[in-house]
Amino acid sequence: MTDQKQNIGSLFDRIAGKYDSLNHLLSLNIDKWWRRKAVNAIDMKRVGALQCLDVAIGTADLAIEMARQLEKQGVQYGITGIDLSDEMMRIGKEKVCKRGLQDRIAFMKASALEMPFEDERFDVVTCSYGVRNFSHLDQGLMEMYRVLRPGGQLMVLEFSYPKNRVIAWFYDLYFSDIMPTVGRLLSKDKTAYTYFNRSVKNFIWGEAMCERLTAAGFNDIRYRPLTFGISTIYTATKDMEA
Repeated sequence: MTDQKQNIGSLFDRIAGKYDSLNHLLSLNIDKWWRRKAVNAIDMKRVGALQCLDVAIGTADLAIEMARQLEKQGVQYGITGIDLSDEMMRIGKEKVCKRGLQDRIAFMKASALEMPFEDERFDVVTCSYGVRNFSHLDQGLMEMYRVLRPGGQLMVLEFSYPKNRVIAWFYDLYFSDIMPTVGRLLSKDKTAYTYFNRSVKNFIWGEAMCERLTAAGFNDIRYRPLTFGISTIYTATKDMEA
C-alpha cells in the first residue's frame, strides 16, 4: 500500500481516461450529489474575493461544482488546484475550458505534503476523495492547516464505512468483488481498482478522522455521513488567533 501511495500520480495517470465515467457508473451517479452536498457545507460568504485551494483536484469535478455555486451566489473567487497526476489534470483542464472557467480555476502539479504556497494563503481548502491517498496523512493535514488563513475553512469529502451491518455486508461485497472487477475490465488496469478497494477499507473515518484533524490544529470539527455512511463530509476551521 505504501509503495502504491508513493506512486499515486502514475497510478491515476493510467486510468485518467476512464476515471470520470467509472466513478459515475460505480457510484450510480451518487458521487455528483455527494459533491454538491460537500460544497454546500462550506461557508462561502465573505467580503472580497474568495481564494480557494482544491487539494488532489484530479479531473476538477469538485472545483467545477464549487465554481458553479459561487457564481450562482455572485461571489468573486479564484480556485487553485494541485495534483500529482498530469493526465487527471489534463482532463480537468479540458472540462474547465469547456465551461469557460479557465480564468477562475488554475492547475498546478504539486504534492499535498509539500505545498508551494506561503502560510495563510487561502480562505477555503478542500479535498475530495484524496486524503486517503496521502502517504503521510498527518503531514498533509498540517500542510492544509498551514496554508489556510485564520478563520478559514477546511472541507474534506472522503469514503467511510457504514455502521449498519446489513449495509456494511453489501458494501464489503461491492468494494471487494464488484467494483475491482468492473474497474479492471473497463479501465484495463489490473491494480488500480484493487488499490482503491484496499485504500477505502484501510482508511479511518468518523471520530478517528476528527481526532487527526484536531491533532493538526483545526477547531469546530464536524462530520456528516452520506448515503448510509458510504461517504462522509468533514468540516473544520482554523482559529482566528492561530
